Amino acid sequence: MKFELTASMMCADYGCLEKEVTRLEEAGIDSFHIDIMDGRYVPNFAMSVNDMAYIASAAATPLDVHLMIEHPNNNIHIFLDKLRKGDTVYIHPEAEYHPSTTLQKIINAGMVPGIAINPGTSVETVCEMLRIVKKVLVMTVNPGNAGQMYMPYVGKKIANLLRLKNEMHFKAYWDGACGVDKIRKFAPMGMDGFVLGTTLLFGKDAPYRETLEKIRACHISGKQGEESVTNVI
Repeated sequence: MKFELTASMMCADYGCLEKEVTRLEEAGIDSFHIDIMDGRYVPNFAMSVNDMAYIASAAATPLDVHLMIEHPNNNIHIFLDKLRKGDTVYIHPEAEYHPSTTLQKIINAGMVPGIAINPGTSVETVCEMLRIVKKVLVMTVNPGNAGQMYMPYVGKKIANLLRLKNEMHFKAYWDGACGVDKIRKFAPMGMDGFVLGTTLLFGKDAPYRETLEKIRACHISGKQGEESVTNVI
């Protein structure tokens, strides 16, 4: 079973960002997750356009840019101009009057279009957009801050979403409070990837490569699987 792992760069050590990017790439990270927050759509400010542009220039690995901003259509060009073709851009449907227009701009720029679904957003309200996007980022915590607690009711919504994957042709990604127990449960169900932050990846004593190898093995059932993740959390 294969699944992607993406590093939440708002949790990285900004005192040595270049080294963080290099170490994560050498460790085999699949993509860099970039959280952009405007202090309006979510009650926090996070990474800047310049942070995003630097990582885009320093890394060969793709970027997954998560725009937690109001009316992204107004300024989407600022982000698209600094990314590479093939990078992913997620918007929140609730943040835009006509989200399909913004998604089309992302497509026209050669990027991968995605939507992010908040814990309180139902699958039914975004169903038509699932025919447009290539990726769906499922928020299992309310957006805006790292280190929050998982909301258990989101699990049923994820199950409903995963049943639509083959028909709608999108990939689904987990974002928020991602522990090994969540990967072991939802990767076999069809979740395509997981955003890793402070719960599993950053602020640990082990090298990134060792940590990622153990996370990738955590879907193994039984005693062997339990032992493989003992030192990850």
